[in-house]
Amino acid sequence: MSGTDEDIDVSNALSIRDVHHSYVSGSGLPFAKSSHTEVLKGISLDVAEGRTLGLVGESGCGKTTLVKAILRLIEPTSGQVLLRTDQTEARDLLSLQRSELKKIRQQLQVVFQDPYGSLNPRMSVYRMVSEPLTVHLGMNRDQAKERVSELMELVGLDPKMADRYPHEFSGGQRQRVGIARALAFEPKVLILDEPVSALDVSVQAQILNLIIGLQKQLNLTYLFVSHDLAVVEHIADEIAVMYLGMIVEHGVTESIFRDPAHPYTQALLSASPIPDIQLEQQRTRVVLRGDITSDGVSLSGCQFAPRCPISDGKDQCTSESPTLADVGDKHQVSCHFPRGWAQ
Repeated sequence: MSGTDEDIDVSNALSIRDVHHSYVSGSGLPFAKSSHTEVLKGISLDVAEGRTLGLVGESGCGKTTLVKAILRLIEPTSGQVLLRTDQTEARDLLSLQRSELKKIRQQLQVVFQDPYGSLNPRMSVYRMVSEPLTVHLGMNRDQAKERVSELMELVGLDPKMADRYPHEFSGGQRQRVGIARALAFEPKVLILDEPVSALDVSVQAQILNLIIGLQKQLNLTYLFVSHDLAVVEHIADEIAVMYLGMIVEHGVTESIFRDPAHPYTQALLSASPIPDIQLEQQRTRVVLRGDITSDGVSLSGCQFAPRCPISDGKDQCTSESPTLADVGDKHQVSCHFPRGWAQ
């Protein structure tokens, strides 16, 4: 299906439109009761070419499910995932047949969170990186060897190390291998799913600098998924804050950090440590009640209301579901009382 409808901006490398997904639980036996848990509740996002969108939220908010839906590792209940294939057209990945999807996936690659778990321990780095080149691109042995050497150098590794196995590398080196493998097809879009969370702080900085440098060098587009706001602030041009399968705040990074409009965003920021001890001691904490999997979630009103520090006594919060609305230039929030804690 072509994504060239009037509401689709083909300047965006990746567009997510009203994506829903539900998990069904139950025994699977005839006449047995089953329950549907809606994990994604109408996610819509755009990632402009050559830019980075940071997707943040607590564990359990649906970030990984959204990544799987975009990659079609799971089949979303409904929605569109539009990947721009040229200057005039975007293809809906969710409507493609498997044969079509196989080819288009070369333009959309992923770097996983666990640099060891994402690599086959029984395969050498050369084999892992070269196999897609020979199978999908039809390269011969000499061409594949040259391309693997280029990719190793691109991510800061000695090409001679390609004969080694994953257990012979450090965590940071393994993640570099994962990035090299993701770049093998020369993709337009990379999904980075918590790519530095399993690494030491010093190694995190090295990998982040590598990712930033590669984006400038190759004009890559990133969807960067993380729970670490300090990391996201360093790399993202825009930030989308996710809570219980919905986007509750979206804006340019500077605006989100300078003037957060949703109490959930404020709570995330207040929980993120500041290197300055005096500022850390002086700032006010926003404390949330319960946790993200609380049984008290309201289905008729705001999903955040049971944990919100400003919703007490406000009937609108428990009876009406808010929608994303502008609160500034390129800044949207889904809240009945944006910046309410300051009132």
